[in-house]
Amino acid sequence: MEGDKKYITGEELKQHNKEGDLWISIQGKVYNVSDWAHEHPGGDVPLLNLAGQDVTDAFIAYHPGTAWQYLDKFFTGYYLKDFKVSETSKDYRRLASEFAKLGLFEKKGHITMYALASIALMFCVVLYGVLCCQSVWAHLGSALVLGFLWIQSAYIGHDSGHYQVMKSRGYNKFAQFVAGNSLTGISIAWWKWTHNAHHLACNSLDYDPDLQHIPVFAVNSTFFNSIKSCFYGRYLDFDPVARFFVSYQHWTFYPVMCVARVNLYLQTFLLLFSKRKFPDRALNILGILIFWTWFPLLVSCLPNWPERVMFVLASFAVTAIQHVQFCLNHFAADVYTGPPKGNDWFEKQTGGTLDISCSSWMDWFYGGLQFQLEHHLFPRMPRGQLRRVSPLVQDLCKKHNLSYRSLSFWEANVWTIRRLRNVAQQARDLSNPVPKNMLWEAVNTHG
Repeated sequence: MEGDKKYITGEELKQHNKEGDLWISIQGKVYNVSDWAHEHPGGDVPLLNLAGQDVTDAFIAYHPGTAWQYLDKFFTGYYLKDFKVSETSKDYRRLASEFAKLGLFEKKGHITMYALASIALMFCVVLYGVLCCQSVWAHLGSALVLGFLWIQSAYIGHDSGHYQVMKSRGYNKFAQFVAGNSLTGISIAWWKWTHNAHHLACNSLDYDPDLQHIPVFAVNSTFFNSIKSCFYGRYLDFDPVARFFVSYQHWTFYPVMCVARVNLYLQTFLLLFSKRKFPDRALNILGILIFWTWFPLLVSCLPNWPERVMFVLASFAVTAIQHVQFCLNHFAADVYTGPPKGNDWFEKQTGGTLDISCSSWMDWFYGGLQFQLEHHLFPRMPRGQLRRVSPLVQDLCKKHNLSYRSLSFWEANVWTIRRLRNVAQQARDLSNPVPKNMLWEAVNTHG
């Protein structure tokens, strides 16, 4: 009976917004997930970021229809009194429902099979080039092929982290273990931890870890204030060293991307051997041990140290293509500060993403992530369907006067470098006070 329902206001819901006291609302019903947050398959970070809010749009984006049945055990008995749905959210939910009825979230095609076959083929080519050829050019070619193998493996790891690419969860986890940890040396646990936070808080300067690259890069002058990262739980100090690096970031961007893989290895080790709780720690460590067994052994089979260094640097440099692509999707887009809000899900995703336009035959190269907005709005949708839904997303953006930006690869690079340069010029401005550094003053005053 309607008269028997118990209600709380949005302001009362906001009071339950911390670890140990974590309530959320989905379609006007209030749920207490305090004790379950650490068991959440997507980790506790997404729940903590959206705590004390209505999270209906985010829930729809990340969960299949079968997930609704598990909500009842968390129901508090309360309903949200001032529950309202914006016209944008209504259209987004309608679109998601239509896609579900069409089976687009289940139609995966054969992309995963083709990708795994290509990865296996490339791995054989790398082994043959290193073990059976004496030419330095064959060794260089093998390094380049290995770089492309890592790129395609990362796409498999990304896909399997968002939705089930294999027939069962067990096979899906095995695909993550092989394509992620064992072949690339990057922990799928680390990826889920950071990537889920990125999706929920897309382009929030203090909540999105994918924008927090101090002291090397800053995409906005807000970082000059040494803001606190709510993801890492520490301050991002903008000290003289950071100011120096940021001042030249538009020059160092591409060189850093060539060795950015080193940071991913470092982040993997920091998480795996930290005190933070996450699922499948032993399996993740095993996968990393496998990588750090076969890769050094392979490199050691090369005849001399110059070729070994060349092999490692060349393979790392190829993956810069993927690192650059990820930056193009977000660095030049809109940013904001503060936690994500459940009532402007669609708006925040459109503001924080850029698409890369390309022909359909290049979809394999970008892993489907050139449709960055479509992927952010429907992260469970297989990449083979993103091109199909893109026109409908564009129509919805146009209807609600929201930006839909699709740039060529070249244009996206121009936008990104321009953003980095603008922030670099602000960092060089001596009117922005930071602790004195004589080397800095000498370089920038006297050239």
